[in-house]
Amino acid sequence: MKNTLFARGLAILSAAMLAGCSQKPARVAAASPEAAVVAQLQHFVAEKRAQGDAATNEAAPGLAPFFKAAAGGNWLTISNAFEKLRTHAGQYAGNRQIDERWRGPHWEAAKEVWGAFEAFNVGDGKYASAFGRAIVDAIPAGSIYFGGTDPGRFIVTALCPSQVTGDPFFVLTQNALADGSYLEYLRSIYGGKIYIPTLRDSQTCFEEYSQDAARRQKSNQLKPGENVQIDGGRIQISGQVAVMQINGRLVKTIFDKNPTREFYVEESFPLDWMYPQLEPHGLIFKLNRPPMAELAAAVVQADHDYWTQYVAPMIGDWLKPDTTVAEVADFAEKVFGRQDFGGFEGDPRFVQNAYSHKMFSKLRSSQAGLYVWRMNHAVSAADKAAMAREADFAFRQAWALGPDSPEAVDRYISFLMEQNRQADALRVAQTATKLPEMQGPAGEQGRALLEQLQKFQPAK
Repeated sequence: MKNTLFARGLAILSAAMLAGCSQKPARVAAASPEAAVVAQLQHFVAEKRAQGDAATNEAAPGLAPFFKAAAGGNWLTISNAFEKLRTHAGQYAGNRQIDERWRGPHWEAAKEVWGAFEAFNVGDGKYASAFGRAIVDAIPAGSIYFGGTDPGRFIVTALCPSQVTGDPFFVLTQNALADGSYLEYLRSIYGGKIYIPTLRDSQTCFEEYSQDAARRQKSNQLKPGENVQIDGGRIQISGQVAVMQINGRLVKTIFDKNPTREFYVEESFPLDWMYPQLEPHGLIFKLNRPPMAELAAAVVQADHDYWTQYVAPMIGDWLKPDTTVAEVADFAEKVFGRQDFGGFEGDPRFVQNAYSHKMFSKLRSSQAGLYVWRMNHAVSAADKAAMAREADFAFRQAWALGPDSPEAVDRYISFLMEQNRQADALRVAQTATKLPEMQGPAGEQGRALLEQLQKFQPAK
C-alpha cells in the first residue's frame, strides 16, 4: 500500500462525499496527517484485520471487504461499507434486521478501524493527531486508560504502537462495558494481563444498580434522564444515563481488581464515585487510589497553565482569568459565527472543523465539571472560592474552544445559574443559538433553554 494513496484517501472530504455516508459532517476539507501517523494507521489496520481473522466466532458477512477498503485508505469506500454493515448491529438505535454475528471480536475490531478513520477524515487530521499524541504521551506504560468519547477511544486506540498487546498501556472504553460482547472482546485481547469483568460481575453490577435505582426512585432522587420503572415488582431500566451508571460500576470493578495499575480517564458521563479521586492530567484525568480531601494548589495551577498554553495555537492567546463572558461571546459570534478572522491569532482550520473543536471543548468542560464538584464539596470558604474561579475559567475556555458545543453551553449555563449570574447565563444561551452549527434540530435544546432563561429574567 502506497503512503501517497493512503494519505490522499485520508484527506478526501467534501460535501458531496459526506452525503449519505457520514453522521458528523465537517465544514471544511480535512488535512492529511503527517507521514508518521499514516504509517501508524497502516499498522493499525493490519493489526485489527489480523485480530478479526483470529476470532473464533463466526464473522459477519462483509467484514472482509471492509478491512480491504481500510487497507486501501479511501474514506468514502470505508464509510459507505461501514454504513451498510452497521444496519445489522444491535448497538445502533432503529435497526430492525439485527444479526448476532455483528457482535464480538470481529465487529469490535471493525468499529475501531472505522472510528479512527472518521476522526482523521470528518475531523481534521492535524488535530486528531495532536489530540491522540497528547493523551498517549501522557500515560505511563502499563497503565489502564478508559476512553469516554469516540475520539478518546478510537484515536488513542489507533495511535498506540499496539492496542492488542497493551503497548504502551491498555485501552478500554467505559461506554460499552454493559455490553457483554464488548467484555468478551476485551477478554480476548487482555485476558490474563489485566482483570476484565466476568459475566457474573456484570450481573452483580446490574443487580446492585437496579436495587439502588429502585430505592432512589421511591425518594424521588433519580438523575435527569435516568429512566426507571417498576412493574409488578420487576425493575425496568432504560436510557443512556442509566446505562452509564452500570458502566460506572463496571469501571469500579476493573479499578478495584487491578490494584497495581495506574488509571487514567477521559470522561464520558460524570461518574460520581470517581470525583474524590480525580485530578487533571493534561487533556484527561488521573484516577488516584486514595480519595483526596482537596486538589493541591500546584495541581490546579499546572492544569491552568497547561490549558492556557495548549489552546493558544487554536484560538489565540487572549482568554485570561479576567476575560468576561461578554468578551467570550463577542469572540464566538465574530469568529465562529461570522467566520471573521480579522485580527484572529488562532487557526481558522480549527474553528471551521466542528468535529475537532468540539472534542477539545468536551475535555475542558469535563475538567471544569471536576472543579464544580470540588467547589460544592469544599470544606473551607477559601477552597470553595478557588474552585469556583477555576471552574469559571475552565468553562470559559471550553466555551471559547467550542461555542457551538451543546455540552459546553449547557454545563456553563448551569454553573452560572448556580452562581446567580443570570445575565451571563442568558448571554451564553443567546450567543449559542446564533451560531450556524446550532441552527435546525441540533440547536433545539439550546433554543428551549434560551426561552426559559428569558422568562426567568424579569423575576430576578
